[in-house]
Order: sequence, then structure tokens, then C-alpha cells
Amino acid sequence: MTTTLPLPITAEAEQFKLFISSVSDYAIYMLSPDGIVCSWNAGAQRFKGYSETEIVGRHFSCFYTEEDRAAGRPAQVLHQAAQARFEDEGWRVRKDGTRFWASVVIDPVRASDGALIGFAKITRDVTERRRADESLAQAKEALFQSQKLEAIGKLTGGIAHDFNNLLNVITNGLDLLRVVNDRQAQNKTIDSMERAAKRGASLTQQLLAFARQQPLKPERVNLNRAISSFEAVLRRAIRSSIRLEMQLAAVLPDVMTDLTQFESALLNLVVNARDAIDANGTITLTTAVDGASVVVSVRDTGAGMTEAVAQRAVEPFFTTKEVGKGSGLGLSQVYGLMQQAGGNLAITSTPGAGACITLRFPALAYAPQEADSDEAVEKVLIVDDQPDVLDMASHLFSSLGYQVLAANNGQEALDTLRRHPDVSILFSDVVMPGMSGIELAKSAVSYLPSLKVILASGYVTSALQQDHPDLGQFQLIGKPYRLSDVIRKLKLVSA
Repeated sequence: MTTTLPLPITAEAEQFKLFISSVSDYAIYMLSPDGIVCSWNAGAQRFKGYSETEIVGRHFSCFYTEEDRAAGRPAQVLHQAAQARFEDEGWRVRKDGTRFWASVVIDPVRASDGALIGFAKITRDVTERRRADESLAQAKEALFQSQKLEAIGKLTGGIAHDFNNLLNVITNGLDLLRVVNDRQAQNKTIDSMERAAKRGASLTQQLLAFARQQPLKPERVNLNRAISSFEAVLRRAIRSSIRLEMQLAAVLPDVMTDLTQFESALLNLVVNARDAIDANGTITLTTAVDGASVVVSVRDTGAGMTEAVAQRAVEPFFTTKEVGKGSGLGLSQVYGLMQQAGGNLAITSTPGAGACITLRFPALAYAPQEADSDEAVEKVLIVDDQPDVLDMASHLFSSLGYQVLAANNGQEALDTLRRHPDVSILFSDVVMPGMSGIELAKSAVSYLPSLKVILASGYVTSALQQDHPDLGQFQLIGKPYRLSDVIRKLKLVSA
């Protein structure tokens, strides 16, 4: 019988050191409490390009980019790592100046009495993984954009018909104004023309907001509000022989999802339901709360699906429509949305008895309503040199319960603030004749330091920031903006 005695502790330590130094897939090294490199292994030399004699004794901040060093990032990292394990990803710099995307883990090393004696640091080069993730994200975004364009293509007939009706009201009104002298009749005609123009503008803005290319960003969304805001587009997507019924829950918790993706999913479901109905029929859109879930369902009275079709319905490019009538991407996009939201999609259908698509989202905790009693008494000053835009923004804020003051230019706005120092929110256009919105905001905040500022502009943000470096001090909202966009910005400035 052979007995193996344990190696002396010094021999074990030496073996472990040799093992660590030979690892080439990971950069593993020690730092002193103040960040000086104390040891180096083969992986560190491979990733970073420094030999052991070149790097030991230098501060680990040399691995960081100039931007991170200027921002004090290395000191922040050491401070956080001294409290507990620190994990991060970011750009790091090799000896030759090239950059790589690093995954970093730093653990504090303490003596038996708890005193910090240094840090153990492990770094991996994950640049290829990051590139693959970026390529996948770009592909997903391109696919999503193509799905939106396909959905918009399905709307063109209904939209053209609707705009022809609106234009008919306006052109007929103009003809009447030329021949009718009665003031009361003229006012009635003008009111009809104005309503038609507003309906057209509203529909255009909804379509632009839906079609514009933008990053996918999950956010807190109230699905009742999202559906109501998108209802006009949904109704244009169906034929006049089909009735769209809305059965929305009285109270609905928010969910976490991408608003534009949800709108696209909803449009796809309604269009699919429309195509399943041969002549007359009904599409019912329902929201409800079921335990810890928010449920959205789209039910139709169409032809229905067989079990085999229902099982394959969410497969990309699977379609039962004629060639050229559909890409088979609609339900796969809806399925992808539900995966992203942490929910699920269910299909129930019987041939000849219609189909029901159910989306189940995890519910978030209830949040205070946007127009609380605290917000209802707040005063907002709206500034824009375009009268129509100023008027519309004033109506929008009034609908949220704010007391609205309006000004046509920067100087008028400052005069208004002096007369009304209880104004709590400034909502101003950026580009105006004379005093810009940014100059106005800086002057207003110097006078009222607690003033919350939101600036609006139709220009590209990057171009604005080049011309106005101070823009980053304030919240910016892009034109055209929607009610939900304004509510989000109000939440940010009020946080």
C-alpha cells in the first residue's frame, strides 16, 4: 500500500503559480490595493501584448482607454471591487494601441484579519462574441423594419381611401366658401374642414411614428393606452364590411415591451384576422388582467385554422396565403416580441369557427397615474414660434391636467416666467428666431433653478449637439412627438 503525503504548502503554492502562469485563454494577474500589477501570466501577455518585465510594477489603468481614464474609471473600479466581486465589460487597450472588448472579473483578496491586501483579476477577450451579437442585433432590426414596411404596404388601400375622403371634405369646403355668404354657414364649413385636416394630420403622425427606423428599446407601456392611440391605424387596415370591436379592461397594469414592436404585432394580428374573413365578420380586440399577467387577445369570426396549421403558424416564412399575399413573417415577429417580453403566445382555433391569438405579458407593479393631483396643479410654459404647433402642444398638456402658459419666442417666455415664478416645467422648441430654446433654457434655469426643462426639435440629435454643445444639460424630445413620448419625458424630468 502506497501513501501519498500532502505537499508542503510552499510546494502547493508554487504548483498553483506555475499553473496560473501557463494559462493562455485567460489573462490572470494580481493587483496591489492601489492598482499596481504584481503578477502576469501567458494569457495576459497574449491578450495585452506586454511581457512580464514590461508590465509588473505599472498601474493597471494603462489598460483603459483615454476616455475611461479621463472619467476616473480605474479608480471607480478599484473602489467597487474593494467592496465585493466586480464584473464588467468594456473596451481595453493593448500595448500596440489597438482595442479589444474585455469581460472582466475582479475579486478582493483579504488577509485573515480582513484587511485588503490586493485584487485577483481575470480578463477575457470577447471581441468576436460582441461582433456576433452586434451583427445579430442589426439583422433583427433590419428584419423588424422590413416587417413594418410590409405591414404598411397592407394599409395603402385603406389609407388612400381615407385621405381621399378627407381631401373631398376640404376641397368641397373651399368651393362652398367661395359661393356662400352666410357667416354661420361659413363657420360650419370651416369647422368641418378643420376636423378633416386634423384627422389627416393625426393619421399621418401615427404612420410616421410607426414607420420610422429606431432602436428597439423595451420600456414601461400601458397596453390600453397604446391600443387606443393606435386604433385609427388598425381601423384603416380592415374592410368596411368588417367590424372592429374594442373590449379594453377598465384598469390595466403596465408591461415591459418595445412600443413600436407591439404596434407592429397588433397590426399583423388584425391584418391576419381581416384576411381570414371572406366577407362580413367581426374582429374583437380584448385586454384583461389574469393573475400576474396582462392578456391581449385578437379574435376573428373567419375561416379558422387546422391544428397542423396552428402548430406551424409562428414559423418564419410559413404562410397559407397565395404567393405575393404574405411573407409568413407576421406571426413569427409577434412570437419574437413575446419572447423578448418574457411572455407567451397562444393560438386557439377551429376550422370554420374563427381563431383567437392570445398574448400574455408579465404585469409590472402599478405606478402612479400620469395626471396625479400633484401634477394637475403644475404650470407649464410652452414656447414655439409656430402658432399651430404651439396651439397643439398647449392642448396636449391641458389634456394631461397641466395649467398652460404660452409664448411665441424666448424673450416673451422670460417675461412670462418673471410674472409666473410658480411655473415648474418649460417645454420649448430648440430652433427659433432670435433666442434659441437652449439659450432660453439656460437663462430660465439661472432664474428658477428648480425649473424642469424639455426641449423639442425636428432636427437630428447629433447635428444639434454639434451646433449646441450645451444641449446635453436638458431632456430632448424629437418631433413629431406623441402623447406617450411627452409622458415619458415628463416622468424623466420629474424623477
